[in-house]
Order: sequence, then structure tokens, then C-alpha cells
Amino acid sequence: MPEPIVVDVADLPRVTVPAMAGRYRVESADFRVEEVFVHPLDDAGEHLWLWIEKTGLTTHQAIERIAGDCGVAARQIGFAGLKDRHARTYQWLSLPWPIKAELPTWTVADDLIVHAARRHGRKLKRGAHTANRFSIRLRDITYPEAVDDGESLTALATRIASQGVPNYFGEQRFGRQGTNVEMARQVFAGKRLPRNKRSIALSAARSFLFNQVLAARVAGGTWARALAGDVFMLAGTNSVFAGNTTDETAQALAERVASRDIAPTGPMPGQLGPRAVVPESPAADHEQAVGQAYPDLIDGLVAARVDAERRSLVLAVDDFRLARAGDDLIVSFGLPAGAFATSVLRELGDFVDAMRIR
Repeated sequence: MPEPIVVDVADLPRVTVPAMAGRYRVESADFRVEEVFVHPLDDAGEHLWLWIEKTGLTTHQAIERIAGDCGVAARQIGFAGLKDRHARTYQWLSLPWPIKAELPTWTVADDLIVHAARRHGRKLKRGAHTANRFSIRLRDITYPEAVDDGESLTALATRIASQGVPNYFGEQRFGRQGTNVEMARQVFAGKRLPRNKRSIALSAARSFLFNQVLAARVAGGTWARALAGDVFMLAGTNSVFAGNTTDETAQALAERVASRDIAPTGPMPGQLGPRAVVPESPAADHEQAVGQAYPDLIDGLVAARVDAERRSLVLAVDDFRLARAGDDLIVSFGLPAGAFATSVLRELGDFVDAMRIR
């Protein structure tokens, strides 16, 4: 039997030595997330889109509340992404609503506020937002004795803004005790789970394997560099190409990576389709080593008929800002949908999620 896998994201290598330590999410309002959409609404149609603010609620809990107020089934309410419970978050929901019907009324509560209601021709779909904007208050800050926090933090903020950070999956993906990968092994062994738990388990296995490949590249200093044989992703898209299939020189590819036009990728393992783009050595060596270390996870994902994908190794951080607020720090930035804010925080320092240890 293989050794049990208990994931601790804190063990993954970082680009720099932590410049500080502290806590975040001491209060729900300390962690603010706002969905970013680029597509305008029609202001016409049979779907009502609601811009909500929620605090201390999961997205599903907010949906249940809205469904009850409006007299519709929760399954009819659309949303783009699941937002943190222990946070103050802003996101769109949509529900079917007859054109001639008056707007519904909502219960007024501190933990759930409907700020706007607009019509649109379509239901809101998962993944429809392009990005999320974060504003996080860091409390109880301490600095190593050797660190000049003023100059060091300025340099660190500049590097994060220009280079980005390793695109790790955060601890949320692996469960409170880090045991979701072991739950995937139970699925591969034939255990039947509810659909949502099965999906969580398979996602955790893929995320774990990706993190292992990325960790090897971070440790080797190549996570944000072009290696021979790499598969690259075009910035702002999911389009990938193999570097060795182009006419571009190694220098040209390296310059495109440095300018953040493209980024090297790692595997989201599963079954390879006929048009799959795969790396070659030496870039493929890290992926092959991880596959050899965890063959049961690779085989299980293939047997589960999960489609293989690629994910950028580099997480681009948009409009990164770091400001003092008394004894605290406020860090704000934008990330593409599906990225983890904790991957940015861990490059700033050792920060403990106060909500998760209660």
C-alpha cells in the first residue's frame, strides 16, 4: 500500500525567504473578494442578475436565502464561482424572472445585501467571470530581525507585480485536514461517493500532482523560465502550444516568458485526447518523476475518464498594491478566475488563516 498523502501546502517551496509573519482573516471583513466581469449586461431579458454582498455565508447558503425570498428553486439560480464563507464577498447571481413581473423583494440582513438587480438575456454560468479582485488586511505583523521591512517589502512587492508567483493550488483544495487526496484513492478503489464529493476528490488528486511538478520547478529555479521541451500557455487564455513545434528560437521563447506574453505549464493529469499537447525532455522530466512517484493517482484519474489539461506554472498578479494601515498591512491585487489568493500571501510571508484554526 502506498504511504497516505496528507497535504500541507505550507511545505511547498517558495521563491523567496518569508519577509514577515502574521495573521489574516481575523474578521470576515478583513478578506474582501469581488468578481470581475468584462461582458456588459443587456438590461433586457427573462433573467434577473443580482449583485450581492455576503459576509459569513457560503455561496450556496446565499443562494438558498435568495431562492426563499424570490420563491424559485435554488437549482434555477446561476452563479459564476464559489466564494469564501469567511470573507466579505461581492458576486453576481441570476434567476429566471418574467419580464412583466415586478422586481422581487429581499430580506434585509447584515450578512446578505442585494445591491443591484439588472436584466439579462441569459442565465449566469459557472466560470463566466474573468477575474477576482482581493483586498486583504494582514494583522499582528512581525519581521525577522535581519529584515529592513521598508526596503525589503518594496522590493518584494515590485518582484511580485512584475514576475508573478508560483501558481499553486491552495490548502482549500485539499480539505481541512489535507485528506482529500486520500479520498480520491478511495474512489479509485471502488468506493462510491456523492457526485459533489467525488468531484472534490478527483480535483484534489489532480491539484496535488500539479503542485508536485510546480514545486520541483520552484526548487530548481525554473518555474518562471522557459525550458527546452516546455508547453506554453498564452497569457489570458487557455490556449497552449509546444515550444519545439514553433519556428521561434529558445531566446525568443525566453523573452516572451519574461515579458509575461506566455508562461510554461504543468499537467492537470487525466486521459490524453487526440489533440493533447505534451512536453518533451528536459521539461517533461519533472512530470515523469511525479508520475512515477504516484502511479496510482495517474492511473486512477485516467480510469475515471478525467480529461487531461494544462495549467500555467506562473500566476500573474494584476495591480498589486501593499499599503500600511496603522500596525496592519493591506494587500490588494487581481487574479484570474480559479487562482488562489493564498498563493500570493505565501510569497509575502508566513501568514496564518485565523478562521481555519478556530
